[in-house]
Amino acid sequence: MVGTLLAFVTLGVGFLMRPIGGAIGGYLGDRHGRKPVLVAALLTMGIATVLIGMLPTYQQVGVFAPVLLVVIRCIQGLAFGAEWGSAVMMTYEHAPRARRGLYSAIPQAGNPLGIALANIAFLLSSTLDSDWAWRLPFLASALLIVAGVVIRMKLTESPEFEAARAKGTTVRNPLLSVVREDWRNILRIIALRVVESCAYYLTATYLLSYITDRDSGDRGVALAGVVTASLLATATTVLSGALTDRVGRRTVYLVACVLAAVFGFPMFLMANSGAPVLLVLIFLIGIGVIHAALTGTQAAWFAELFNTATRTSGASLGYQTAASVAGFAPFLAVLLAESFGWAGPAGLYVCIALVGLAGVLSTRETWGPGQRTALAADQPRRVADRERHPSR
Repeated sequence: MVGTLLAFVTLGVGFLMRPIGGAIGGYLGDRHGRKPVLVAALLTMGIATVLIGMLPTYQQVGVFAPVLLVVIRCIQGLAFGAEWGSAVMMTYEHAPRARRGLYSAIPQAGNPLGIALANIAFLLSSTLDSDWAWRLPFLASALLIVAGVVIRMKLTESPEFEAARAKGTTVRNPLLSVVREDWRNILRIIALRVVESCAYYLTATYLLSYITDRDSGDRGVALAGVVTASLLATATTVLSGALTDRVGRRTVYLVACVLAAVFGFPMFLMANSGAPVLLVLIFLIGIGVIHAALTGTQAAWFAELFNTATRTSGASLGYQTAASVAGFAPFLAVLLAESFGWAGPAGLYVCIALVGLAGVLSTRETWGPGQRTALAADQPRRVADRERHPSR
C-alpha cells in the first residue's frame, strides 16, 4: 500500500503546478495573445518529457533520481496548465458561432487520443530487455515537439483577441480582473471540472491499479480496456461537443453527471467480478462515454462564461485548480479502500459526481434556444454587412 501511495503522490505532484501554469498562461494569453503561449508551453512540455527519458537511475545517483523526476513532473504540470487555455480559446474564437461546441471539442479529443497512443507506445517498447523499454517512448516524443512547433507557428492569432486589442478593450491585469469580478464563475468551473478530472483518474489510474492488485493476470485486459476506451472517447468527445450546439451545454453535462453518480458502485462490482468483458466495459463506459461527454462540453461552456479580455485567465484558473485536486484522487482512493474496502473509492466517485451536479445546477446555460434564435435573427444583418464590407 505504501508503494502505491508513493507512486500516486508522484503523479499528484505535477498537478499542484497546474494552477500556477494556468494563471501564468491565462495572464499572458489575455495580455499578449493566445499563439505565443501555445508555442512556449509546447516547447516547455516537450523538453521536460524528453528529459524524463534521459534521467539517471537510482543505482547511478541514488535519491537524486526520484528528486529529478519530481522536478520534471512539476515542469510538465506548469506547461500543461499554461497550454490548455490558449489552445481551447484559439479554437473557440476561430470557430463559427453556431458550431463552437464542435470545434472547441476537437483539442479536447487530443487528451484521450494521446493516452491511447502513449499506452500503445509503451506496449510496443515493453518487449525490449533494458532501460530502453521505458526510455524510448519519452525520447521519441521529440518528433511530436517538432511537428507541434511547425503547426503552431503557422497558426494565425485569435480574431477575437486581435479585435479586442485593436479596440483597446484588453485589460492591464486580466488575472486580477477576473478574480475580482468573475470569481463566482471560477468556482463554478472548479465544481464542473472536478467531476470530470477526478472520475477519470479514479477510473484510468486507480481502478487499473485496483484490478491489477486483485489479479495481476487481469492487467493486460484492463490496459486493453483503457486503450480501447480512449479511442472511443476521441470520437465521443467531438460528438458531445457537436451535440451541445444542438441541445445546449448544460443539458449534456447534466446527463453525464447523473450517469457518473449512478455508475460509481456498479463500476467496482464489475471490477470485482474479474470477468474480462466486464473489465473492458468499465473503461468503455467510464472513459469512453462519461468522461468524454464531460470533456467534450467543457471547452465551449467554460469559454462562454467570460468575456474576451479575461476569458483565458478565468477558464484556465478554474480548470487547472480543479485538476490540482483531482491529481490526488487516486491517493485518496487508496486510503479509503484501506479503511472501507472497495466501497470507499466507489463512494468517492459518487460524491464527486454530486459535486459536478451541483456545479451544473448553479451555472447558467450559455448556448440554449434563446442564443440560437438571436443568432438566426442576426444572420441577415451579418450577411448584409459582409456584402457592404467584403474586406472585413
